[in-house]
Amino acid sequence: MPGHRPTRIDTLLAVGTFTLVAAAVATHGGTPVQLVAGYCYAAGFGALPLLARNRPVPVLLATVAGVVTYYMLDFAPVGLATHTAAVLYVAADQGRIRVATLLAGALLASSVVARLGEGDDPSIVLGVDLGTQAALMVAVIALGDAVRSRRALRAELARQAAVAADERRAETARQVEAERLRIARELHDTLGHAVSVVTLQSAVAQEALADGAKDDAQVALAAIRAAGGSAMSELRATLRTLRRDTGHRHPDPGIGDLPALVDGVRRGGLPVDLQVEGDPRTLPAVVGTTAYRVVQEALTNVLRHARATRAQVTVTATGNLLSLDVVDDGHGPDPHTRHDEHGYGLRGMSERVDLLGGTVDIGQARTGGFRVHAELPLPGGPP
Repeated sequence: MPGHRPTRIDTLLAVGTFTLVAAAVATHGGTPVQLVAGYCYAAGFGALPLLARNRPVPVLLATVAGVVTYYMLDFAPVGLATHTAAVLYVAADQGRIRVATLLAGALLASSVVARLGEGDDPSIVLGVDLGTQAALMVAVIALGDAVRSRRALRAELARQAAVAADERRAETARQVEAERLRIARELHDTLGHAVSVVTLQSAVAQEALADGAKDDAQVALAAIRAAGGSAMSELRATLRTLRRDTGHRHPDPGIGDLPALVDGVRRGGLPVDLQVEGDPRTLPAVVGTTAYRVVQEALTNVLRHARATRAQVTVTATGNLLSLDVVDDGHGPDPHTRHDEHGYGLRGMSERVDLLGGTVDIGQARTGGFRVHAELPLPGGPP
């Protein structure tokens, strides 16, 4: 486990260990050679805590060996905990609790056997001395493990906080993307339909003016004006949403607005039959808006591409399902065009229906024209 630099606590433990052992050596006295050797041992015991963070197990073994030789050379007795406490703490802090406990127990057992063999009083060896040394060793091991656990807890909390922050950012990004797609669909549906009507009616007005039919030209221009006004109203509502305007917001269109939509297409020169079965007034607003947008996009495509002479819109509301059918008698879909090449409008239509758990089928009608069929589940229906 290389790479761990000694911490400030490690340095303090090293200084404390050296000071205690060196003070005991100085107090005990002896020959100059014994004093020098004793100070060297004190320096060695002081250096071990600085190495324990990178090599806890070898340092623990070196500490045990150092304690054994220290007492074999008859240096000043200072107890076992004085030499080993710092290393036991660092080893436990590094997660080596079992090794630290095992070696501390072996060292205590060896000390008891050696002292009893030397004739020390058993009541002292097995009583106060053993209890004190064992308590100190257990305390420093427990303290090191507690510090490690607290550090691990802080790291885990930091990790969870980082994960939560990432999830919040991802959720925000998803919401922004969903809102962006919603606005794109709204703009395409509203402006696309209006532009189609304007394009068609401008052609009608141009032909009428060329033929001298001023009344027909005025009707076409009125249809252009109505389509432009509707588009501007929808655009203002979208801009108010983007600006977070709290003022009056134009309500989203629903099934009840289909007659006005169909009338606008009729004024554009395409006869459209509208048939509504069931009671659409009880539909949820989001279902009604989705149904309106599906019909709007389907009729827009009829005006743009189908070269049809008539279209039929059928809306059927049952207890658990809303069914939509828009069929024209135009030239039908291009067999060489894939479904994903129909454009943003049909893609947006499919996205709207999918959000409500519905289905949409786009393709050739039995009569040869183009058909858009959508089914939207209603509350209370089967999942």
